[in-house]
Amino acid sequence: MTLYNILMTIDSDDNKFLQWQDIDTVLLDMDGTLLDLHFDNHFWLQHVPACYAEKHGVTHDEAYQHVMNRSAETRSSLNWYCVDFWTRELSLDIGQLKHDMSEKIVIRPDVILFLSWLNKSDKRVVLVTNAHPVSMDLKMEKTQLHVHFDNIVNAHDIGMAKEHEGFWDKLQGYESYDKNKTMLIDDNMEVLGCAHKYGIKYCYGITQPDSRGDAVKDAPFDTLDSFKELLP
Repeated sequence: MTLYNILMTIDSDDNKFLQWQDIDTVLLDMDGTLLDLHFDNHFWLQHVPACYAEKHGVTHDEAYQHVMNRSAETRSSLNWYCVDFWTRELSLDIGQLKHDMSEKIVIRPDVILFLSWLNKSDKRVVLVTNAHPVSMDLKMEKTQLHVHFDNIVNAHDIGMAKEHEGFWDKLQGYESYDKNKTMLIDDNMEVLGCAHKYGIKYCYGITQPDSRGDAVKDAPFDTLDSFKELLP
């Protein structure tokens, strides 16, 4: 019996999923799933308003309110994730500002362990992200997580965010997958709901996407405290 088969026979109440023989493809989100969402929350809630206030000569409160209002108006659209859009909208070099604080980009606990196990287990591992390519490239350069992926698909190439009906069908043109043998892990419940509606069988959220933020409560999907929960 191989080590893989031995591991498959181990039963544990801590594991949320053990039937790995039923899974061919694992689709993974980036921000808040593989990476600590604290970077993005700090960037948009604190750093950007501070930079906007300094450049435009307004108070921090006025800057914060402007950024939050525009964010609410564009939420769930590709513009919400788009570095180019926000650079034009705020007259700030968003890409450079992200680079300036890139030391805050942190991989979530047990991610490398989980990705390495998937790679050794011959699962197809695919990053599917809404992040703008400028953000994605910076984070891949910082973390080197790209070495674990068989494919990387960016929503900006597809032309719609993952929250939109039709995205998961269009993804088939970039990464062919059997939705009955696919797992998706994403911290965005709206994304999970859209994917589940399309028919992706195994959908998991993240309990605490921001390590310094609140835990998700009353989630409609199982959430993970640690990726170890999925390992046999």
